[in-house]
Amino acid sequence: GWGMTEMSPLVSVNASTASREQIGEEKFAKLRLKAGRPIFGVEMKIVNDEGQEQPWDGVAFGSLKVRGPWVCSNYFKLDGSDAHAEEGWFETGDVATIDPEGYMAITDRTKDVIKSGGEWISSIDVENVATDHPKVAEAAVIGHFHPKWSERPLLIVVRNADGQDLTAEEMLAWFDGKIAKWWTPEAVEFVDELPHTATGKLQKVALREQFKDYSFPG
Repeated sequence: GWGMTEMSPLVSVNASTASREQIGEEKFAKLRLKAGRPIFGVEMKIVNDEGQEQPWDGVAFGSLKVRGPWVCSNYFKLDGSDAHAEEGWFETGDVATIDPEGYMAITDRTKDVIKSGGEWISSIDVENVATDHPKVAEAAVIGHFHPKWSERPLLIVVRNADGQDLTAEEMLAWFDGKIAKWWTPEAVEFVDELPHTATGKLQKVALREQFKDYSFPG
């Protein structure tokens, strides 16, 4: 399931109505990784930058909004919060997909998604592919200014003990066939370590500050 403090706290539950035998082991496993379907009384939708609702096809993704009788309607002593939109919709700050059966999956944070050429790229999806490389200990992806595409993904990698010979070319080749070609990072930078919060999350704000003067090759 999934929720937030502002949701009091639950919004979705992953209670599959299909068995492994009905849909197959692989599809069942993927289904169990999702955040689930909205519970009774809660509505969900995903929208693009223009506020247009996106289809529930499991592919299109957008900013996740929820509403319901127990969803936070305002913050104490805070007027005009950006999180509270018209008609009772609450902006969660997450990017998600919703499949035809209503199963929602979080793909990124709104502040971390990369907007390149009018399309969105999930930094988390790119990071997951990068960390599957046998020579990678940890990886982070941030959106960085690009003169033509507005933003492009910059991959920042920590090599593991066996991967000290890993090159940028080898790293970029790893993405072939694993993600959409235009999702492939524009460049790779290697570092000794990545900044983390006290709870272990990547500090992408710190990474954006660290690479603010960076220029893509070429």
